[in-house]
Amino acid sequence: MMMYLTESTGDLDEARSIIARHFYTNFVDTLSGRHPWRARFSIAPAGSVTLGDPSFGTDIRMQFGDLGAYHVDVPLTGAMTWRQGPGPSHTATTSSAAVFQPVGDTTLEQWSGDCRLLAVKINRQALESHLAVLLDAPVPGPIRLGPALDLSGAAGASWLNLLRLVAAETARSGGLLQHPVLGARLREDLITGLLLAADHPYREALYRPRPVLAAPRTVRQVIEVMRAEPSRPYTVAELARIAGVSPRSLQLSFRRYIGMPPLVYLRELRLGLAHEQLIEADPAHSTVADIAYQAGFTHPSRFAAAYRQRYGVNPSETLRR
Repeated sequence: MMMYLTESTGDLDEARSIIARHFYTNFVDTLSGRHPWRARFSIAPAGSVTLGDPSFGTDIRMQFGDLGAYHVDVPLTGAMTWRQGPGPSHTATTSSAAVFQPVGDTTLEQWSGDCRLLAVKINRQALESHLAVLLDAPVPGPIRLGPALDLSGAAGASWLNLLRLVAAETARSGGLLQHPVLGARLREDLITGLLLAADHPYREALYRPRPVLAAPRTVRQVIEVMRAEPSRPYTVAELARIAGVSPRSLQLSFRRYIGMPPLVYLRELRLGLAHEQLIEADPAHSTVADIAYQAGFTHPSRFAAAYRQRYGVNPSETLRR
């Protein structure tokens, strides 16, 4: 479920702590003698995507190490000069967003006092895995995104409109974005839109037409059932009865149109669900075993092995992060 947090402070140490808690470890310093100043944060952490709406009211400088995530800063007002790694400095404006890579020392050289922006933090594994799904091919990471995202072009402007919608709706209590399924789909749409709008080596392949086989009603029906209740202990025979076909026919249809048997698809669905829950969970109150069981995994060791194979880390590491 998407949470919405608002915090405000005039203390530098507290501002550093808020940014570190929801984004990255940092060092912040003011560049002007303007007093008093006040940092304001609206933050919506939600699994693979975290949205923020920060402003400081005075010119600041901010330094980070490796971010470990993909990140986009979209100024709504003002401008921000930044640099990542040994490369040149760039300036983010209302027509050109800043795009940061997971790796590389990062410096926000001057965040102007009148700059308010939308910050989008995207889990590295989520973006790279989603790109592989879109391409239907393995993708070695990290993906090198272009440092600037043109917000005046068609793709960039459309992505910005979607971002503004999602950011506005996060503050609406009881809104549709609070729904676990719709909220997850909109976060996925933000990642898809960024991959279509930003420069990177795979962008042309995403736009290249590919032959698509339309899955028959029986396959779509079974997928909808599994998505609605992924932790239920399905069997192939039970899923075949739901679809009104024989188990063999269902198996063949899944292999042809989805590329894997129905129970393998179910396992991948559960892994994705567990991954999001591990990211969102508080390690002080949740365990890997509990989250695995809620997602439908009854054997912790098998879950850990499958999770390592898909995400490259142990589930306990994801929970601690």
